[in-house]
Amino acid sequence: MNTPPLTGLGWTSAANVAPAGWTAITTTVEGVPANFGKGFAQKSGYYLCFTSAVNSANPAGDIISDVVILSDKSPLPSGYVYVKGFLDPKTSVSKKKVLCVKLIPLGAADLAVLEILVTSKSKSLPNYLRIGEMSGFALWCKKDHVLKPKPLPKPRKINLEMKHLSLEPDNTDAPPERPPPPFGPKRQATLKRHESIHDSSNVYGISAMDGVPFALHPKFENSVNSSTNASSFFKDFHIKSLTDIEKEYDYSFVVERTAAARLPPTIS
Repeated sequence: MNTPPLTGLGWTSAANVAPAGWTAITTTVEGVPANFGKGFAQKSGYYLCFTSAVNSANPAGDIISDVVILSDKSPLPSGYVYVKGFLDPKTSVSKKKVLCVKLIPLGAADLAVLEILVTSKSKSLPNYLRIGEMSGFALWCKKDHVLKPKPLPKPRKINLEMKHLSLEPDNTDAPPERPPPPFGPKRQATLKRHESIHDSSNVYGISAMDGVPFALHPKFENSVNSSTNASSFFKDFHIKSLTDIEKEYDYSFVVERTAAARLPPTIS
């Protein structure tokens, strides 16, 4: 629905005296002047006018959901109001038939009146709903579903206690991450004095040991802190092979096997 719904219907004495924001229907679909009331013992007639704006007569901006024509003896249905008149004192609307509209808030409306047309009584308009006949004319309207704006989700308010229970890390005071050093054959694995040997920024790749606390023995850490170049310190380490480790820590479990082979004492 691109056309805004109508918010009011009224009668005006002439096409050029319609109130500001109102549009008078001066001719029918066939091109005949849509002058109501003229010729019925009246020197001048009146025109139907409409508006889609919010005005003093409808400050809440309610929309028209239905239009009906009633006889002078029919009671006014619940929720309906008579069409307003913007007429001079010499002009009066016929009381044999009256035009009524139903105004409801936009948020409560499913269907809204978008357009009003006037034709001769014999004219047929596809896709329009025939309202009825008045003063030799037929009134038609077009209705469509109202596109209601989608409600925006309200932002959640988290108090200080709930914020402490959140699983999301609070990085508001965290220093910006340092860019990783470039990879290449000339990269040197060095430790500066002001850097901790536990700094995880020098760890490349992901392994099963990620997240496991690591610490050197104090005697090695003191050596690293006193050395300006960590690579010279690691040259003193002797890397043992698998054979050296098995040979150094070989244990035959002879005592355990002997104890396990002993039979438990029997009770006679």
